[in-house]
Amino acid sequence: MFDLKVINSVLDQMEDERGISREKMLDAIEQALATAYKKEFGKRGQIIRAQFDIASGATTFNQIKIVADETTVRTEDQVDHEHEVENREVEEAATADGRVRFDPEKHILVEHARLIKKDLAVGDELVFPLEPKDDFGRIAAQTAKQVIIQKIREAEKESALKEFGQKEGDIIIGHVQRFERGNLYIDLGRVTGVMPYDEQIPGERFKPGERIRALLVSVDETPRGIFLKLSRAHPKFLQKLFEIEAPELQNGAVVVKSIAREAGSRSKIAVASLDQHIDPVGSMVGQRGVRVSTVMSELSGEKIDVVEWFEEPKALIKEVLSPAQVLSVEIIKEAQPAENQHGHAIVTVAADQQSLAIGRGGQNVRLAAKLTGWKIDIVSAQTEKSDEDSAEERSTEESA
Repeated sequence: MFDLKVINSVLDQMEDERGISREKMLDAIEQALATAYKKEFGKRGQIIRAQFDIASGATTFNQIKIVADETTVRTEDQVDHEHEVENREVEEAATADGRVRFDPEKHILVEHARLIKKDLAVGDELVFPLEPKDDFGRIAAQTAKQVIIQKIREAEKESALKEFGQKEGDIIIGHVQRFERGNLYIDLGRVTGVMPYDEQIPGERFKPGERIRALLVSVDETPRGIFLKLSRAHPKFLQKLFEIEAPELQNGAVVVKSIAREAGSRSKIAVASLDQHIDPVGSMVGQRGVRVSTVMSELSGEKIDVVEWFEEPKALIKEVLSPAQVLSVEIIKEAQPAENQHGHAIVTVAADQQSLAIGRGGQNVRLAAKLTGWKIDIVSAQTEKSDEDSAEERSTEESA
């Protein structure tokens, strides 16, 4: 009936290309054969199982009956007349006491079952061999085909969930498939990932077939299949790129404490060293800036400021406002993390450093505030001095 050489070839191909094991494929074949047998030769309510021998190609069919008693089923004389007219093909609804209606095609009373096999208990299954058949009709064959297709889809979904679920939060590599309605579709081999518009780096353009790296943000199961959300704009993508370049970050000697990013434009990343002999900033930048330059190149030239993390707020704020030179930091209000309240600080810089501290469009101070979690106001020393002089002049005039 079956060409075993072709079947084995298909099983090997499904395992290699789609990650579906031979066991699952054989289970799908057996379920399809059982469905076709029931469609063509079976009766309503029957539980039919097939066993396919991949070595010989022989198939055996069995009818399964569940051992029951009066605590699990209601016999015909216990069922009300109005329930007797219900369609037996519909799965019986459990009664108020949890029992279902007795069906002789799928149930066998325990006293009858023990006449066949003495040690059976309620809930066990009793197997009755059926006459072998291989001449299935067109409808039964079509039904079997649908069962196999459905089982393959389920197995593919399960395999993809297992594979990519382990990679969630990591960088994966794929090839650009197409750009549609703002979304970038990326071929990842057995599945396709989607990079929404807001997860793309502004200004980046990719051609179909081009190799691309992205962060696997999430793996979700939907009615339409597996949804893999990818991102190149996520702050963690920046961290993962540095982990590839900096061994100190991989082995835990250096840790990332905070990241503030405006994808495609500029980012700030604060790092700390757990080893006093390792310079955290130097390990990220690399000799002659080779490590940070590699990451910047991957991000289409995005500027990256690597700063050292300090637990003391004043030192941290002063550090993250680089490359601007800070004269002083005044804490106006302490942060209250327990109450989700940000701190407030006023930073004084030289007059010629004010524009650098604020940055183009306020970007530098905005990223610094995001990185530290503090509200930061920038004032120049000249402005403060002018205010003090004005106050002194008013005081002198009042005295006169």
